[in-house]
Amino acid sequence: MQKFTLITLAAAVALLSACSDRVRDTHPQQLVSKRQAIFKKFTKTLEPMGLVARDRQDYVKASFVASAEALQELASQPWQYFSADGNYPPTRAKPEVWSQPGDFKLAQDKFLAATDALVQVAGSADLPAINASVEAVQASCKSCHNKFRSETAGG
Repeated sequence: MQKFTLITLAAAVALLSACSDRVRDTHPQQLVSKRQAIFKKFTKTLEPMGLVARDRQDYVKASFVASAEALQELASQPWQYFSADGNYPPTRAKPEVWSQPGDFKLAQDKFLAATDALVQVAGSADLPAINASVEAVQASCKSCHNKFRSETAGG
């Protein structure tokens, strides 16, 4: 009976996977997958700092500084994967990334400046300044997403 259940479960998983509408990144260099992986790291790194900024988690200097520095290190990494041949499904980047490269570069620069400012105040224990810096980083992300990221793949 247990063997039948495992086989049934495996078949169900395979069937559901086949029905997924998620487009796979088949590009030889996996440019979309590489940049998406870095953006996921952004989120995982920024989330705990956001909890501190919203007073849902205590400020612990060492861990907050480490998170801010990790975000700063990640901040410059995804942009190289938005090359001319990086606009293919399953991208969620809007065409404006490529048609408005100056604006896209400006959004990157604002994000980099916001992460640099966050690192500057991260160890200060000045919670209002820290909160403002976290909010500035988050606002930079949101602004870029609004202008350059589609809600669905292929956009």
